[in-house]
Amino acid sequence: MSDIKMINLKINGIDVTVPAGTTILEAAKVAGINIPTLCYMKGINEIGACRICVVEVKGARSMVAACVYPVSEGMEVTTNSDKVIAARKTTLELLLSDHRKDCLSCERNLNCELQKLSNEYGCNAYRFRGVSSKTDAPDTTTDYLVRDNTKCILCRRCVATCNKVQTVAVIGANERGFKTNINCAFEENLENSPCVACGQCINVCPTGALHERYEINDVKKALADPEKTVIVAAAPAVRAALGEEFGNPIGTNVEGKMVTALRRIGFDKVFDVNFGADMTIIEESNEFINRVKNGGTLPMITSCSPGWVRYMEFYYPDLIPNFSTCKSPQQMFGALCKTYWAEKNGVDPKNIFVVTIMPCVAKKAEKLRDHQNASGYPDIDAVLTTRELAKLIKEKGIMFNDLPEGELDNPMGEFSGAGVIFGASGGVMEAALRTAVEKLTGEELKKPDFTEIRGMEGVKEAVYDVAGMKVKVAVASGLSNAKKICDLIRNGKADYQFVEIMCCPGGCINGGGQPILDAYTRRNVDYKTLRAGALYSEDSKKALRKSHDNPVIKDVYDYLGEIGGHKAHKILHTEYVVRKKY
Repeated sequence: MSDIKMINLKINGIDVTVPAGTTILEAAKVAGINIPTLCYMKGINEIGACRICVVEVKGARSMVAACVYPVSEGMEVTTNSDKVIAARKTTLELLLSDHRKDCLSCERNLNCELQKLSNEYGCNAYRFRGVSSKTDAPDTTTDYLVRDNTKCILCRRCVATCNKVQTVAVIGANERGFKTNINCAFEENLENSPCVACGQCINVCPTGALHERYEINDVKKALADPEKTVIVAAAPAVRAALGEEFGNPIGTNVEGKMVTALRRIGFDKVFDVNFGADMTIIEESNEFINRVKNGGTLPMITSCSPGWVRYMEFYYPDLIPNFSTCKSPQQMFGALCKTYWAEKNGVDPKNIFVVTIMPCVAKKAEKLRDHQNASGYPDIDAVLTTRELAKLIKEKGIMFNDLPEGELDNPMGEFSGAGVIFGASGGVMEAALRTAVEKLTGEELKKPDFTEIRGMEGVKEAVYDVAGMKVKVAVASGLSNAKKICDLIRNGKADYQFVEIMCCPGGCINGGGQPILDAYTRRNVDYKTLRAGALYSEDSKKALRKSHDNPVIKDVYDYLGEIGGHKAHKILHTEYVVRKKY
C-alpha cells in the first residue's frame, strides 16, 4: 500500500488528483491543460522568473507562478481567465520591448519559443519602448559558438544548464536591473573561459541568442572548386535526428534519404563516420588489452567526445595518463581519407576537402586541435551540425521526405552495428567490449549485446567475467556525472578497468548540434531514448555487429601495418594538453 499522500484540486473546473508536492504546472498537464513557460526546465531551472506561467488561485492575493507553486487540498486554479491572459501578454510585450526584432533573418525564425508565444497571445512588439543597454556586439571569439545578447531574454536556462548539468558554470548573470546580462566572469569573452564547447546552452535557449558558428559557406566554396574532391560523412547520431527538421517523428532513422540528399548537394563521395567508429574500436580495444596485459594505466578512459576531452584538460589534467590516445571517429575518418583513401585512389591530399556532419558543436573545435593533420593537411576541413545540414538541404530546394533511399560509397561507407551505436551513451563501451572480449577469450561472442550499459541513466556500471578476469566498467554522460566518476578515480576509490564518458547527457543523440526541441517537448518526451532506439534498431539488423568483422578493416591494415603499430599510431592517435582555467 502506497504511503504517498494524494491531493485533490480543481483546475479550470476539472477535478484533478496528484501526489503532494506536485506543482500547478505539472497538475495542469494531468488535466490535459498546457500552461506556457519560458524560463522553466524541470529539475534544472525552477525559478519562476519569467512570469509567463502565472495563474489565478482562489483566495491568493495575487497570481502565482505555476512552475514553482505547489498544489494543496481543495485548491481551485484558473489558468485561462482574461486576467491571466492579459498578464501573460503584457509580460511578453515587455520582453519584446528590448528584444531585437529581426525575426525574418534570425536563425531561430519559426523555431523560437518567444516568437511562438508572442504570436499565440497576439502581442504588439512595439507597445513598450525598452530602456535596456543590450547593444553589445555578438561574441564571435570562439570557433564553435556565437552568443548574441541582444536576443537574450534573461531566462537563465543556459546558465542553469552550464552550471547544473555540465558543472562548468562559465556563464552567469552580470550587473543588475536593466543592465543585467548573461556573460562570463568579468565580461570576458568565451574564448578566455574554460568553456568545453558542448553547445548544450544552444539547445536550451528559447530564442536566437546562441547558435553554432556556421561553416556552410566554407562547404559551398569547396563544392564549387573544380580542383577539390569533396568527401562527406555523417556521424551515427545524425541519422536518428535529421528527420525531425523535416517533420518526421523523433527517432526516425533517415540514413537513406540523407545519403541521397548529400549526393544531390554535390559531394563527390558520401562515406560514413561509422567507419571511423569501427577503426576507433580496433585501435582502442587493442590499447585496452595491452594495458590490461602489460600493467598499463587503468582505468582506461575513452576519448571520443571532444567536449569531454576539453573538460578533462581543464578540470582533471591529472587523469591524462588514463586517457585513450585514440583520435575520435571523426578525426580517424578524416586522417584515413587523406592517407589511405588518397593513396589508394591517387589523389593528392591537398586537393581533398573532408566535411563531416555532426550532432556536436565541439567537433568544430576538435578539428583545429594540434596533432590532427596526419597527411600534413587538416584531417577535417569543415564540420556542419545536424541543423546546418538541414539548412543546406532546404536552401538547395531538396524535398527531403520525397527522396529515394540512397546507398553509401565504398570502401569507407562500410560499417558494423558496433559503429552505429557510438551515438548513444554506452555505445562506445559496448562496441569496444564486443571486440575486446573476443580478442581476450579467443572465442566468438554468440550474443554481442551488453544491455547492462544501455539506457539514459547518468552513471551505469557493470562487471563482466572475461577470460578469467573480472572487468568492471563504468559509463557516464553529462559532465555532472563525469565529475562523479573522475573524483572517484582521482581519489583512488574507483576499481574500474574501462570507463566511457560522453559530454552530453544521453550521448551524441543529445549533442549540442542536434535539432532544437522546445522546453515542453524536452520535459515531456523521452527524446533521447527515441533517438537512441533508432541506432540500436539499426545495429540489431546489421549482418555484421562487431567492428573487427568490418571487411574493409583488413584492407586498411594492409596499408597501416599492425594494429597499434608505428604507422597506425602516427595517423590514428593523438596527444592532450593541460589547459589553464583562467
